[in-house]
Amino acid sequence: MKNYNVLILLLFTLVSYRGMAAGTPPPDFNKYVHAFDYDDCDACGCSASGGGMGFSSMIDNNFVGLRYFYQSYTSRDGIFNNSPWVDENFNTVQVWSRIPLGKRFQLSAQLPYHFFNRNLSKGTQNMDGLGDVTVMGLYRLFATKKDSAAYTHTLHVGGGVKAPTGKYNANNNGSVNPSFQLGTGSWDYLAVAEYVIRRKDIGVNAMATYIYKTENRKYYQFGNQFNYAATAFYMANAGKYTVVPQAGVAGEVYATNRQYGEDVANTKGDIIFAKAGLEAGRNNFSIGVNGMLPISQNLTGGKVEANYRWSINLNYSL
Repeated sequence: MKNYNVLILLLFTLVSYRGMAAGTPPPDFNKYVHAFDYDDCDACGCSASGGGMGFSSMIDNNFVGLRYFYQSYTSRDGIFNNSPWVDENFNTVQVWSRIPLGKRFQLSAQLPYHFFNRNLSKGTQNMDGLGDVTVMGLYRLFATKKDSAAYTHTLHVGGGVKAPTGKYNANNNGSVNPSFQLGTGSWDYLAVAEYVIRRKDIGVNAMATYIYKTENRKYYQFGNQFNYAATAFYMANAGKYTVVPQAGVAGEVYATNRQYGEDVANTKGDIIFAKAGLEAGRNNFSIGVNGMLPISQNLTGGKVEANYRWSINLNYSL
């Protein structure tokens, strides 16, 4: 019952939050296992509606937490080559969790609330509201049985659904960045595979996610999305505390958006990020910070550029 009270408290915090999250985490942090890093940041196909910055913590497999993440973009304010560049800011506060359902199954869920703004030539545009809720099930297909083995291996597969709980505004379709939306307005479906190899305190996490996006009620369909990542991590123990630095690369590929069954020009793209993070834990609490910088990108024909992303999370282990 104590765990559910914590979840209710976090949900209340999310709903009452009306600006950028700021606060001091509690002093106790612990209980690291290994990295489960599902990067799913929809930069091109509805930017912050998907689940943004991953499906799981670097700390513990089973948790409930509160996360803030920020994404910075620059896009053309118009369709011409000499149109001015404008800054776009995507802020998201999110309740997220990973809950065990038996020995092999886990349930992952995310409830985001977004705060967006950009300065156009005709004035500032602001948007805030509930985003699309994502629910996903994971099944442990394989795991090394002997802890004494030189290398341990774990393979998870799963799938899920993203519900159109975020508002979709068809008037934004004419902008260069069609991702300036609270949600896709459609039911979207996910397939996930993850592989972790580890030797003592060092390991590598590799994952791939495919998101199939359907047409919404306004006859607009965001392009399907493929995400992949590889993250190296090291678990350092310091008395009652555990610190886990991690670094790697992540990539995202977006198919062309469609409207009334026809391709929408300059809506596909791809991007590769370098990423790094640090998490610390003690007892049932953990805190983590992550950052991502693009090293190669081609979004919407070069008319949208991703600048950077960063996140901070506070979790309670179940």
